Amino acid sequence: MAGEGAAKAARSVEGNEPLRVLARAGFAANGVLHGVIGAIAISVAIGGGGEADQSGALGKLAAAPGGAVLLWAIVVGLVALGLWQIVQIFVVVGPDPKRRWARRLADFGKAVAYFAVAAIALIFAAGGSTNSADSSQNFSASVLAAPGGVFLLIVVGLVVSGIGVYFIFNGATKKFTDDIVVPAGAVGELIIVIGMLGYIAKGVALGVIGILFVIAAVTFDPSKASGLDGALKSLVALPYGAVILTIIGIGLIAYGVYCCARARLARLS
Repeated sequence: MAGEGAAKAARSVEGNEPLRVLARAGFAANGVLHGVIGAIAISVAIGGGGEADQSGALGKLAAAPGGAVLLWAIVVGLVALGLWQIVQIFVVVGPDPKRRWARRLADFGKAVAYFAVAAIALIFAAGGSTNSADSSQNFSASVLAAPGGVFLLIVVGLVVSGIGVYFIFNGATKKFTDDIVVPAGAVGELIIVIGMLGYIAKGVALGVIGILFVIAAVTFDPSKASGLDGALKSLVALPYGAVILTIIGIGLIAYGVYCCARARLARLS
């Protein structure tokens, strides 16, 4: 009975129009951040500087005209999107209990990710700053210092890499189209191509982050786990690394464009 009551309350929240509007704004906010991260990645690839992660993107936005207003809008949008994902945990349906719980875990993970980025955006909106690479290294150092820390950090790396594989799979199979109402004609085809490129690029980036966590664990060196910025910059050291990073940057911009399109096209029920 308690579960039914929670589901009923969640469905009521799900139908709240202001929350739906703000959740859509959250997709757009996520798109803007990925677009800026992609642009910074391309700048790094061609010899420029910058921090190619959420902190770097938020710092760029904070320095832009009207940046404070935009940052507060991003905070509100991402918090609303996180709340929307929490609501989905209680309204998920389906005949297979295992699939229902897998979906709930995925929704919970998305909510945590949106809330985490919203928290970083809040710091910048309030006039502060943060460094994602330092946060990743501090997290790795804390895990390694705990009993069984090496094993735990390897698990973290494998989970992050697994999420990356999931993104690549979603992009390659066009499964992401289940989340949106695809427009007919050339516009719909273009959105699918952009989404494929975006999902695959983000998946590759997440995969590299996961690998760096595993390397940090195996070498017992927290500095190896440097987050998205370090993952992207590590690609430059590869043969044709600048070209690879440029392609990934373009892909992240494509993912940002897709997220902005999703703000309008997302299935929210």
